[in-house]
Amino acid sequence: MKDRTLLMIPGPIEFEPEVLAALGMPTTSHVAADFIEAFGQALERMRAVFLSTDGQPFVLAGTGTLAMDCAGANLIEPGDRALVVHTGYFSDRFAALLERYGAQVTQVKAPVGGHPALEEIEAALKAADYKLVTITHVDTSTGVLADVPGIARLAQQYGALAVVDGVCSVAGEELRMSEWGIDLALTASQKAVGVPPGLALLVVGPRALQAFSQRKTPVLNYYADWTNWLPVMQAYEARKPSYFGTPAVNLVWALNVSLGQILAEGMEARFARHILLGGACQAGIAALGLGQVPLRPELAAHTLSAPRFPAGVTAADFLPRAAKAGVVMAGGLHPAIRAEYFRIGHMGAAKRGDVLAALGAVETALRQCGYAFPPGAGVAAAQELMP
Repeated sequence: MKDRTLLMIPGPIEFEPEVLAALGMPTTSHVAADFIEAFGQALERMRAVFLSTDGQPFVLAGTGTLAMDCAGANLIEPGDRALVVHTGYFSDRFAALLERYGAQVTQVKAPVGGHPALEEIEAALKAADYKLVTITHVDTSTGVLADVPGIARLAQQYGALAVVDGVCSVAGEELRMSEWGIDLALTASQKAVGVPPGLALLVVGPRALQAFSQRKTPVLNYYADWTNWLPVMQAYEARKPSYFGTPAVNLVWALNVSLGQILAEGMEARFARHILLGGACQAGIAALGLGQVPLRPELAAHTLSAPRFPAGVTAADFLPRAAKAGVVMAGGLHPAIRAEYFRIGHMGAAKRGDVLAALGAVETALRQCGYAFPPGAGVAAAQELMP
């Protein structure tokens, strides 16, 4: 497969061969003893990856949006107040989702590429009683990294649940669920967790589970209702069969393999690797004279980069040329600036050579689009950080 292109979008990502091998195994019964063992082990490993000492893991067949839906459906009752810390497209999605379940939503916003200051968030929390605060750890539309520990601390101080959308962060960005006081963190399999699309993953802390148990009204989403899924997750972790809906058997096998790989690397080492890859990619972009969507370097995520196109270069011209050079990248997503930038994913299984290949393809595509820059500048800048 020498002519295969490298996938460097913000998900799905490139997957490890052992994960794909597990995905391709003959499908077992969902109550087979070996599958029950794998599922139970995956649930235990999720706690370790999320750095949660006492959270309840959930693994459901679905996408990251289902994981968000689970959070809203189970924690919100009509009339509850929710505060959305807005950093991009997926903050808007969370707000719309919470409103669907009857929440009164307030958003604290910042200019595109920025994030609200802690003082602004605290002012909103002082102004009303909120049941929960949502934080998009890395908004995939902007590449902006939120101050999760700072916001979670404020949520706890003002009696609100801290809910983290970690779709583009978990297993890549530093996330310490118990230490930071996060009440629910969620993600999807196809991002830094490193499993093909199809699994919604959540870890729900004790305060969130208590809020759920004290609901006065039924959960308005039948499939997402934790009443149905909690006994299933508890049974599998206890190595007992259970059933509500058929799990995505092969994806769960693959998940267990990937979680094992993540823990074998070690969470501290994994955080450091993503910081290195993100910094190198963004240094290479800067060396080519390109701006980035995050307004300041410290706001930039480590799991993806969001470079701005130079004047005269468009996605329609650039992206096909980059793909022809061997690397598939993503176009813009944020509605306000969709045509102004592109996105490079570097998470999960991404290595040094992948970032260098991506920057090489960026250089090739830019040159073919007529943009002038010192040849090799982007790759050289990245190599300085990744000797």
